[in-house]
Amino acid sequence: MVDPRDRGLAYGDGLFETLRVTADGSVPLWPWHLRRLLRGARALGLPSLPETRYLSALEEGVAALGGKPGVVKLILTRGPGGRGYLPPSNPKPTVLWQAGPLPAWSHQLREQGIVLGLCGEPLHPESLAGLKHLNRLPQVQARREVARHGWHEGLLLSPRRQPLEATSMNLFARLDGHWWTPDLQAARAGVAGVMREWLDEHLTEQGENVVCDLRPLSQLADAQGLFLCNSVVGVLPVRKLAQWQWPVLDSVLQLQHSVDALFLPR
Repeated sequence: MVDPRDRGLAYGDGLFETLRVTADGSVPLWPWHLRRLLRGARALGLPSLPETRYLSALEEGVAALGGKPGVVKLILTRGPGGRGYLPPSNPKPTVLWQAGPLPAWSHQLREQGIVLGLCGEPLHPESLAGLKHLNRLPQVQARREVARHGWHEGLLLSPRRQPLEATSMNLFARLDGHWWTPDLQAARAGVAGVMREWLDEHLTEQGENVVCDLRPLSQLADAQGLFLCNSVVGVLPVRKLAQWQWPVLDSVLQLQHSVDALFLPR
């Protein structure tokens, strides 16, 4: 039971991580997730917890999957508190877990690409940018817009009309012999995902050049190909955005296969 006074419920005072679990119960990207979770906890001033506290919750979530591949979501809050925004002086953090099946993306969409739409409301700069905090109302509203229009995903722009990220995925594009992904730190908006970090490291190890900066939306018209990524879905090619269309590059499908291989049972 969650205490109704829990600050995560009352104020979104906390963080979360969504982890993909293999059929044999392993979590290949756990070190990346834990690193981001600890970084976020420090930024919010949450008490430091031993890794075993998170691992215990993770193990319960994995057990609930019953030996099937799936997703475990870990939620860390500051814990119960009184009325008002001021946190308690001696907080007792809450660690929760949820478990469920992998989201269903058809083999056809994974091979032939998805349709991306342009969300109307920009993603504004914020001081907590980059943290996987519990305040996700802009993404909730954007996801409602995606469903209303029947797109597969929605692209969020900065107030200056610069591409930043999808509602729950990061963006990569192939441009003039290099890979490009938006600089979310400079934009002070969005979340630099775990899969984005893994792909950046993987591509660099493969000798690929990855450029991270902010560019106008019109730059995407000159892209050779686009894809979205997150730690649960992996790599999804994009075939259409507004009036623009792109082929699904072999290099994108190769990245997709490389990511999928991470989650094969050992």
